[in-house]
Amino acid sequence: MYETIRYEVTDGVAWLRLNRPDKLNAFTEQMNKEITTAIKSAAADEQVRCIVLTGVGRAFCAGQDLASVDEQMDHGEVLRNQYGPMLKAIRQLEKPIVAAVNGVAAGAGFSLALACDFRLVSERASFLNAFIHVGLIPDSGNLHVLTKLVGQAKAAELSILGEKVQAAEAVQLGLANRLIAVDEWEAEVSAFAERLAALPTKAIGLIKRSLNVATELSYEEFLEQEAQGQRIAGLTADHREGVTAFMEKRKPVFIGK
Repeated sequence: MYETIRYEVTDGVAWLRLNRPDKLNAFTEQMNKEITTAIKSAAADEQVRCIVLTGVGRAFCAGQDLASVDEQMDHGEVLRNQYGPMLKAIRQLEKPIVAAVNGVAAGAGFSLALACDFRLVSERASFLNAFIHVGLIPDSGNLHVLTKLVGQAKAAELSILGEKVQAAEAVQLGLANRLIAVDEWEAEVSAFAERLAALPTKAIGLIKRSLNVATELSYEEFLEQEAQGQRIAGLTADHREGVTAFMEKRKPVFIGK
């Protein structure tokens, strides 16, 4: 079904692997579309309770494949038609999505990692806002998220100087959640994803809704937002299970509903 990615579901986790290793998993129009399709498939699949996005080979994603760029290209239209739908599908996903950054994440590949809820980084991982090196500005939602994570001054430094951020520094800056040793990579990423998949999925989706608007609403507006979300969460089977398990002094078994 897919030519530029691999997609499989195992134990409640959808694994989406960018699969152009000879090109460092650089984006093409087809890859943008296939990622969008896979994300929407995961969103609609009740068996999927967590998504892991990673790369095949030694890179996570090197950004746009420059072989497909020409001087007549309208970069704005490329963003609107190719990257926009992909990134919106990721940001609107009401299930947890993890960027397992196994190698370099550069340009739009950096932006792709930023669009996810969590970033786990291998010791071999790095981040690079490479746009400046080809005379462009960070795109694909990059600065919207980056500024919130590291602050305006550091975001400006990373974007204007275009310097590489290694894995350990990424964790220190708040760009990444966890640093994982190379020999523990597969096991640790799987364990993290399976932990997320075992949590109350509906509540995670509602938390994501609140996070997406937390800095945009007034305090009073946010109180109403959370009241609406908590009403929905309170009607879920997982809420009932959580309360019952607490009363019975046992570990809850959530079903994602």
